[in-house]
Amino acid sequence: MSAEKESKTTHFGFEEVAWSDKARRVRGVFDSVAPRYDLMNDLMSGGLHRLWKEFTLSQTLLRPGQRALDVAGGTGDLARGMQTQVGDRGLVVLSDINGAMLAHGRDRTIDSGVVRGMEYVQANAECLPFADNTFDCITIGFGLRNVTDKPAALRSMRRVLKPGGQLLILEFSQPTIPALRPIYDAYSFKVLPVLGKLVANDSESYRYLAESIRKHPDQDTLLTMLRDAGLVECRYHNLSGGIVAVHRGYKT
Repeated sequence: MSAEKESKTTHFGFEEVAWSDKARRVRGVFDSVAPRYDLMNDLMSGGLHRLWKEFTLSQTLLRPGQRALDVAGGTGDLARGMQTQVGDRGLVVLSDINGAMLAHGRDRTIDSGVVRGMEYVQANAECLPFADNTFDCITIGFGLRNVTDKPAALRSMRRVLKPGGQLLILEFSQPTIPALRPIYDAYSFKVLPVLGKLVANDSESYRYLAESIRKHPDQDTLLTMLRDAGLVECRYHNLSGGIVAVHRGYKT
């Protein structure tokens, strides 16, 4: 790591930490929540995360025989959806920097009956270990906000896309309905930590997850970041009043 990055700081939720320390602390969060991650997703979103993922999958434009990558794919919901789209002649790679999450995603995928057309790679989104121009579509669902160097991750994902390939980012964002904000804040900072304590015996990890959403770039800022990374035809779709947004961009 460069001396410049060694001296930099970044946010871990609302806490300012050393640039080099964030990845370790994020790993600790997901090591803790991995066993109950799917259950907590259902409880936290009231099941809406499934609809958000279905919408994302409806935008992939994948065809049988193509190749797709799910970055920070966690328990593999998007990856399994894309495998259905590309079929056994295609390939989907489920990747995650966190070994516990990746193992959980692999187990869930195998248990669901998907054994062909899937590969599993532990990888850092900032420096993906794939050749240039490999994938027709890349997704990253609820993972970008946990990445330390987001511009580097966007450039890395663009690099491994094929020309004409598409990047889809599903991520929590900023509510666009003013009346929704106080309700959303109360739920995030009062209800989520309690759910985390009751269900996963870990209130601090879920407090971090709520804080990380507030520190994530808003819709228009992230749109600019996609363009700065060299992607074109960039746009976004707000879902659930902007609580979640799907950003997309293409590689020329």
